[in-house]
Amino acid sequence: MEAKQSSLNPPVFFGSAVLIVAIVLFCMLFQQQAQQTFGHLQGWIFTNASWFYVLAVALILISVVFLAISRYGDLKLGPDHSQPEYRNLTWFAMLFCAGMGIGLMFFGVAEPLMHYSSPPEGDANTVQAAREAMKLTFFHWGLHAWAIYAIVALILAFFSFRHGLPLTLRSALYPLIGERIHGPLGHAVDIFAIIGTVFGVATSLGYGVLQINSGLHHLFDVPISVPVQIGLIAGTCALATLSVASGLNRGIRILSELNMVLAVLLLLFVLALGPTVFLLKTFVQNTGGYLSEIVSKTFNLYAYEPTDWIGGWTLLYWGWWLSWSPFVGLFIARISRGRTIREFVCGVLFVPAGFTLLWMTVFGDTAIHMVLNEGLTSLAETVNADSSLALFAFLEQLPLPTVMSTLAVLMVVIFFVTSADSGALVVDMLASGGRDHTPLWQRLFWSILMGVVAIALLLADGLKALQTATIASALPFSIVLLAAIWGLFKALRLDATKRGIRYQSLNISRPASRHHGGWQRRLRNMAMFPRRAHVTRFIAEVVEPACQAVAEELRKQGLDARVAGGDDGRTRLEVAHGAEIDFLYEVRPRAFAQPSFALRDTGDDGNEERKYFRAEVYLREGGQDYDVMGWSRDEVIGDILDQYEKHMHFLHVVR
Repeated sequence: MEAKQSSLNPPVFFGSAVLIVAIVLFCMLFQQQAQQTFGHLQGWIFTNASWFYVLAVALILISVVFLAISRYGDLKLGPDHSQPEYRNLTWFAMLFCAGMGIGLMFFGVAEPLMHYSSPPEGDANTVQAAREAMKLTFFHWGLHAWAIYAIVALILAFFSFRHGLPLTLRSALYPLIGERIHGPLGHAVDIFAIIGTVFGVATSLGYGVLQINSGLHHLFDVPISVPVQIGLIAGTCALATLSVASGLNRGIRILSELNMVLAVLLLLFVLALGPTVFLLKTFVQNTGGYLSEIVSKTFNLYAYEPTDWIGGWTLLYWGWWLSWSPFVGLFIARISRGRTIREFVCGVLFVPAGFTLLWMTVFGDTAIHMVLNEGLTSLAETVNADSSLALFAFLEQLPLPTVMSTLAVLMVVIFFVTSADSGALVVDMLASGGRDHTPLWQRLFWSILMGVVAIALLLADGLKALQTATIASALPFSIVLLAAIWGLFKALRLDATKRGIRYQSLNISRPASRHHGGWQRRLRNMAMFPRRAHVTRFIAEVVEPACQAVAEELRKQGLDARVAGGDDGRTRLEVAHGAEIDFLYEVRPRAFAQPSFALRDTGDDGNEERKYFRAEVYLREGGQDYDVMGWSRDEVIGDILDQYEKHMHFLHVVR
């Protein structure tokens, strides 16, 4: 019980809670003043700092792609021996639902039609306008958005899982301010992340219920009113509270997988019953057009032909993705331990972006086809009048409209539940120093608070002001993020250098001993499949004395060397190097399933999996995948010295 109580980080928990209440009261009591203040701030940013937004997002995308193709791509987000916690399909579903699943439901039909009806350049309602509408939609929902999420998640996962820092936003600043992340500055960064997450989820809940309300009105004539919307927020948050109470591996995972299946079914339904061949053609053409113009669109600020369009669309999206990235990035980091950087980038950047672009093509181009080729101008008029009705008005033109609209409403609800429960999980981690095993009341507190904030702002008509403030907060965060990217590259260079030095010689074998049985003893060790008791006894009788001998000699040289053990039989040698990176050499018993040939003639049931153990070496970077079981004390000492020599050479190279 004591451990659970100590999980709370009081300055962050109480500081963020007080500030959230204060900001909500400001938006409620001074509605007009709040809207004007935040509106002027956003207008100033878009007028004077739009070039910085565009440049920052471009640098982020370039950095993420470079990490995937560089030598850093082989480094793991965690120790070298770590493995992914979730299978690929579950991982994709969870990061997709948390990232932007709800946005696809809202904008899949609406945005292409809005660009078609009101393009930034050229004539509206033409073939050229249709082509440009899809390019712009791809641009806003493609690689740039996921690159922002990916870089934040990558920074947090790398420093948390590989370097043992807390899984909170403060860890991104470690290369810049070092141990000061554990002080007031670190608390301030985490408070900033909590406020952004709570308000981001709350505003999404507030606006999202408009689409749910519209869908229920379209299906069942449920009135569109504030009381109904408050009830919908309360219901959504109640479901989110149940989900977050059940934990990441149950509620959030199951809901994410369910919604991913429903999304694929809805996508296939529209693809099969819509203009299928046209959609397949446009998907290929849209992708080609997007990729061929990605550089020019990335850096296009309409400087020579000033327009308000970029502030209302592109810059608004960039600000929104940046302001949401602490929340989504931390959640993606939490579920991505054990993956290599290359695998992570491909999974977070290319797979969700590819599905997003397919979704936008199927829904957006089908809607454009209805208007452009079938003369259904009423659909475009409906979308321009009320974008929350876009999806339901669109499904009305296809078979089984009631069934599909009901499915769509269910998907929107589940998307909101997954956003709310993952948001509560992230905020709870931020307020608990990165721990995810916290008392239930803490998770429930944040889940309920988000719903209360959304309801309060809906009643006070403060959602618009808060959304504006949230997007404006992207400017200072983008500056911090660029500095954190520089720090990430600096840390990656050190890790890659150390990895290269460690693997300059891959031969971990040692000369056959001239005593204690020679090569015959070594061969017997290879053919053995020892039990845990044998390995732990070997570690206690051979490895620990070897570590003690090396530690004693190092202490004679004036170094701080310590040997420690663990309840599971491990033994660890640590050598402190002051401000430089410490050396760690550890041997652990590690279990494996016995191969089938080892079970012959043992009398064991072939269906019962037996275990054998290896005495494996671990360094600070993780497991090294070699076994020292059966080595002599001098051979273990020799291995410790080999690894220590490589470590000292690494310090020399990077010093």
